[in-house]
Amino acid sequence: MTRPEIGLADIQAARSRIAPHIVPLRITPSASLSRQFDKEILLAHEYLQTTGAFKLRGAMNSVLQLEPGTTGVTAVSTGNHGRALAYSARQAGVPCIICMSELVPQNKLEAIRALGAETRIFGKSQDEAEVEAKRLVNEEGYTMIPPFEHPHVIAGQGTLGLEMLEQVPDLDTVLVQLSGGGLVSGIALAIKLQKPDVRIVAISMERGCAMYASQQAGKPVEVEELPTLADSLGGGIGLDNRLTFGIVHDYVDQLVLLGEEEIADGIRHAYFNEQVILEGGGAVGIGALLAGKVTPGNKTIVLLSGKNIDMELHRKIVNHEDYEL
Repeated sequence: MTRPEIGLADIQAARSRIAPHIVPLRITPSASLSRQFDKEILLAHEYLQTTGAFKLRGAMNSVLQLEPGTTGVTAVSTGNHGRALAYSARQAGVPCIICMSELVPQNKLEAIRALGAETRIFGKSQDEAEVEAKRLVNEEGYTMIPPFEHPHVIAGQGTLGLEMLEQVPDLDTVLVQLSGGGLVSGIALAIKLQKPDVRIVAISMERGCAMYASQQAGKPVEVEELPTLADSLGGGIGLDNRLTFGIVHDYVDQLVLLGEEEIADGIRHAYFNEQVILEGGGAVGIGALLAGKVTPGNKTIVLLSGKNIDMELHRKIVNHEDYEL
């Protein structure tokens, strides 16, 4: 598959560009997980980012490279990218419209609106919401900043990989969330272009992971989007995907899917053992370890990518109460 190259220099340039606007990555040991697995397991606390999730890195890197006089920016989002783009656009003084499906949780809608962006709800899938975003581009001159399928977005997310290697130069395994592939693509490139032997494990949910289904099929495919605790990992990868599908294929060593209760276990462990509140997507790395679906290396980094969960849902999960998605 032919695809534009995103090199280490692009990721390094992104880091310099966005540095004044983001919170540096904090990495700490997990005493509980290290003890349980008798390996050194480190937690990367990216949920401490300004907008509560990693997406700010890619969104900010993209907005800072807009052409002067841009009409506005738009995107399709399950929540966290929209929040990041809304924040970035406000910093740059650019109008922002986020297009979303009916599956996006109310708390994420409200957070985007609070940052001054307009939200438009279309259909029950990201693909349906994308129709409106494309109309804004074609008819009103907006610039589309997609959540993953863009070199600037991938390079921005890749800055996490640079920070991981700087702080833990002898790491051997990294557990990363998998949705459209922008995050794991950027991190995998940043790390493997410097240390090819580091194992990159991408983790998602069983209920509608488009990238996993696409890798199994050998080409981008559509999947039905279903309610899941890992709602931030939902959405398709685009049938015309030219970037993340190939990077995941070439640079990611293992793809892992979790059931809903395994995701909930990750949320509970983060809360009770690490004193951290995580959304479902943010907790899948911990969930994969607890479920025995990933064997940790001698020095493993688990990315905690986001905290933007509805707090009533979180309360029910940690108390083992029934909940509805």
